[in-house]
Amino acid sequence: MKVFRTVDFDRAYRNLPKEIQKLCDVQLERFEESPRDPRLHGKKLHDTGGVFSLRITRRYRAFFYLQNPEVVIFFDVDHRKDSYR
Repeated sequence: MKVFRTVDFDRAYRNLPKEIQKLCDVQLERFEESPRDPRLHGKKLHDTGGVFSLRITRRYRAFFYLQNPEVVIFFDVDHRKDSYR
């Protein structure tokens, strides 16, 4: 599986606190090793047309979609209070 990050994802990532960036790196590494790892708490978001989220911390989420079964594109990472709007 190939994992890509958009420019928007990279911009949002740089704006995260440093400790959240480190936790994000850990979770993305876990995702690349095993997308179904239960520690990711991944889920499909309703009414979004194929957008998924995974948990970085209790308060932060990373968002992605499947371009095809072998390509995943991460497009945003944000605090959950801001991200579901």
